[in-house]
Amino acid sequence: MTRGEQPAHVTSTCVARPRAIVVLGVSGSGKSTVGRSLAERLGYDFCDADDLHSPANIAKMSSGRPLNDEDRVPWLNAVGHRMRETLDQGRGVVVACSALKKSYRDLLRRYEPATFCVFLDGSPELILSRVVARARSFMPPSLQSSQFATLEPLGVDEEGVKVDVSGDVADTVDAVLAALSAHSHSEETF
Repeated sequence: MTRGEQPAHVTSTCVARPRAIVVLGVSGSGKSTVGRSLAERLGYDFCDADDLHSPANIAKMSSGRPLNDEDRVPWLNAVGHRMRETLDQGRGVVVACSALKKSYRDLLRRYEPATFCVFLDGSPELILSRVVARARSFMPPSLQSSQFATLEPLGVDEEGVKVDVSGDVADTVDAVLAALSAHSHSEETF
């Protein structure tokens, strides 16, 4: 590869400076799958926030009880620390994280104010069918209604995009990359 040439897996939307992108939505919306694919396309690190839950949080969810804000704050801080560590090492990061409430996303933005959020949106019926079809997950289908009840769409003051997840993963990632590209032209940060 010659100087200035990009690896084949990096798209033209790759940023000049590393960026934090949070792929959010309810369980079953495709956060991990879309996040991994997006990270690969951008040449970024990938972090699944579920891997940062405490054993107590996992046990609570596995027993069918939803987490409350007190349970989530230490977890969100761990996610924010991971984002910051990755950025401080000069690498971009895509994080798959439910981040259902604006206050949760605000907490993550304390670690990186320029965080770009990707809200994966789909009908409750579609997403429930995905959750039921999962072979493994500590998040039982019984908690799905609590997730939709907690979900707060992106606010007008939040950098990000809402993407429909009814298509395939490649289409979803293409839509995210298009939004990032459009955002880069308006902000000139990419």
